[in-house]
Amino acid sequence: MNYRHAFHAGGFADVIKHIVLVRILSHLQDKPAAFRVIDTHAGAGVYDLAGDEARRGGEWLTGIARVMQARFSETTLPLLAPYLDIVRAFNSPRELNAYPGSPLIARALLRPQDRLTACEIEPKARKRLIDALRRDTQARVVDLDGWMALPAFVPPNERRGLVLIDPPFEAKDEFERMAAGFEEAFTKWPTGSYLLWYPVKSRRATDSLARHVAELVGAGAPPGKCLRLEFSVAPQAAGEALASAGLLIVNPPWTLMGELRAILPELEKPLGQGGAGRFRLETPKP
Repeated sequence: MNYRHAFHAGGFADVIKHIVLVRILSHLQDKPAAFRVIDTHAGAGVYDLAGDEARRGGEWLTGIARVMQARFSETTLPLLAPYLDIVRAFNSPRELNAYPGSPLIARALLRPQDRLTACEIEPKARKRLIDALRRDTQARVVDLDGWMALPAFVPPNERRGLVLIDPPFEAKDEFERMAAGFEEAFTKWPTGSYLLWYPVKSRRATDSLARHVAELVGAGAPPGKCLRLEFSVAPQAAGEALASAGLLIVNPPWTLMGELRAILPELEKPLGQGGAGRFRLETPKP
């Protein structure tokens, strides 16, 4: 699988990932102590939805475009509003021409005392990210492979924060590298929050990753210490575009499970393709 992000920017997988990202960072803001966001595979920062790659992929049309037009309940809308407001800030009032990637979404939620470390080694993407964050004293773009950065940057000086692990899944052993990378980082910083994104194409690979992460977190850990979320917009067909993606969330805010139970059912209809989407939300077992 090649997950070159410009083709997929604003698609359903981005929407789900970024909603969860925003909810976690919103809760980190509740305490005055500083936090750090470490994005191990940051990408280009901002994506042009009118550009050739986004037009060819077109995934934003059934992703963020639908969510921006959807109506949500009085319970869910306040939970989604911070994410939707960030997306709107990159666009004119009546047009959707750009979509912010994870580092720019995270940057929008930093307070003066908070910091962002964004790792990207692909030269063109790194240059665009540097341009997007130029002269920003709270954000640092690092030319370092994410798998090397993962153990190198934890624990951060702030001792609070989130590590986002969202590799491109271009290598065949990406699931194994994610499992090993998370283990090394979690061993050094077990109190940090972690958000691991993965494509759902091989049930064996995804289940193995979830078990490994759950084992590291601990069989005796309190309920909700590790969450597994998978969202599908259609049945996955061989050779077709990605239709299901997942997240493993370690040390989430204690309110996150309840928030996702409110949010996710209301995303099934707008994000579903050829019918309603479906989600899976659980505490994975070792």
